[in-house]
Amino acid sequence: MTEEITQPTSKSAPANRATDGPFDESEANPVRPYIDLGGIKILPREGLNLRLEVEEQSKRIVAVGLDYEGSSLQVQPFAAPRTLGLWHETRMQLIDQVRQQGGRVQEREGALGQELLAEVPGPASEGSQLRLARFIGVDGPRWFLRGVINGAAASDPAAAEKVEDLFRSIVVVRGGTPMPPRDLIPLKMPATPGTA
Repeated sequence: MTEEITQPTSKSAPANRATDGPFDESEANPVRPYIDLGGIKILPREGLNLRLEVEEQSKRIVAVGLDYEGSSLQVQPFAAPRTLGLWHETRMQLIDQVRQQGGRVQEREGALGQELLAEVPGPASEGSQLRLARFIGVDGPRWFLRGVINGAAASDPAAAEKVEDLFRSIVVVRGGTPMPPRDLIPLKMPATPGTA
């Protein structure tokens, strides 16, 4: 089995993903009070602030931002092939992007497997100073969940543990509709706050 890890197309996920998350819809506890955002479900918790990131032109939701305990976690669910993972290839693309933007990036082993620790230039309006960000990703059955961590959890281990726990509590709802790999699984506004 060790050969699979070195193949760039193999899946990248913690060994206990099915029991500790992030979860596939088929693995989630049906009685928990999730906030339904379409492609993902979020378990509400004290102090969690949720933001939907909308693309200007299309007006579609392209990411979910979660502010929690002095950190922010941006998540995006993507369709993936049944047998192949996307995280290995996505990491290589992110490394190139960060370097092209004038940032620095290092690959390292994290709590969820391989991750990227990057210093990325902030917006020009903020003086383009380098900001620390962690890029995490997990391949699930027919989906890939990507996260970007900013704030305290990018560097502080105690804060990181809380945000990693938040990431692992997410449920991905792939649905049965055929989708090309790497397509964003559609996200939607929650019906009413705090309901599933």
